[in-house]
Amino acid sequence: MKREALMDHRVTIISCQDYTQAAEQLALLIQRLGGIERYARPGETLLLKANLLAAAAPDQALSTHPAVVAAAAKLCAAQGAKAVIADSPGGPYLEAGMRRVYEKTGMAQAAAESGAELNYDLSARQVSLPEGKVLRSAQVITPAASCDGMWNLCKMKTHTFMTMTGAVKNHFGLIPGVTKVGFHASHQDKARFADMLLDLALWASPRLNIMDAVLAMEGDGPGASGTPRQVGLLLASEDPVALDAVAGALIGVPPQENPVLLAAQRRGWTPCRAEDVELVGGTLEELRIPDFRLPGHVRTNIMERFGPFTQVVERASRSLMAQTPKIRPEACIGCGICKNACPAQAIAMRDKKAHVAPARCIHCYCCHELCPEQAVALKRGFLSRLLR
Repeated sequence: MKREALMDHRVTIISCQDYTQAAEQLALLIQRLGGIERYARPGETLLLKANLLAAAAPDQALSTHPAVVAAAAKLCAAQGAKAVIADSPGGPYLEAGMRRVYEKTGMAQAAAESGAELNYDLSARQVSLPEGKVLRSAQVITPAASCDGMWNLCKMKTHTFMTMTGAVKNHFGLIPGVTKVGFHASHQDKARFADMLLDLALWASPRLNIMDAVLAMEGDGPGASGTPRQVGLLLASEDPVALDAVAGALIGVPPQENPVLLAAQRRGWTPCRAEDVELVGGTLEELRIPDFRLPGHVRTNIMERFGPFTQVVERASRSLMAQTPKIRPEACIGCGICKNACPAQAIAMRDKKAHVAPARCIHCYCCHELCPEQAVALKRGFLSRLLR
């Protein structure tokens, strides 16, 4: 396939116990992949696609750390390339909001230190995805469509819907602002959502994927309900799928619980298993992270526990297995972020508090992901509680 022919599937891993080491260790990491000359050239404009989920401080581990972004920008500048830092968080894609995100996440400081530019072109472009499986065209943020190349600067985090956020999932930030809501509505099934993410990643074709796993996130991520976890690693690869396969293995994600890798396997992409990836810098056995806490929904696969299900039975069981968002009124401040992010319009505001209509919920967990006050709890379905 074209994808296999054009890509180096090796994954390099290096210890980085503290963000003060990020610049030195990132340079060494890229050198082990073949050198910075492979990924940046004089006169180019390179998009540094960070994970900027929300306006949260770096020590909360919601976003790519500014030290990693600054280190990447300096490497680009040393090659004579212009670096542009960009992402589209889940809320309204407006200048005031982006300024707050850049300040709070440390991106403003990273840009000042490295000479990178912060993106304030908040327009979007319609692009064609000729190789897409479920997505043949999409609106993406303009810097993604106009850059000469992209570096995908992702974060090692858990994810209540897709189990983990990594290199492939980070491409969802190319979809502008609240446009993402429509994607959750039209791609409610995890398998279809994973295919959409792979379509975006295939279109973006980042030259380099760098995962910030110095301070990762475990538990019910990827938002404020997750818990920061010191891991002390940086990972890099030209192949986002291979990078996610390795990262998932390191934190103990069961293969059947990783929708992105399952979707890549269905497409015949290789490698999709960590065991088939060439690692530079260590072995899986040496680097596995003990007792990494995965999202609450991760359990022994129901299909394996009870034999083959038909699609009808599987759909019927989904409501019993799913976790349903439940508002904690004592924590809710009535900001309305969850209501505006809900693709199913299952959330209403009453008496300055959010209220979820469970019958309308499609279990995308956008409300849980974006709530800044941790006011959205996830209530387990009956079958999930029984198996647990």
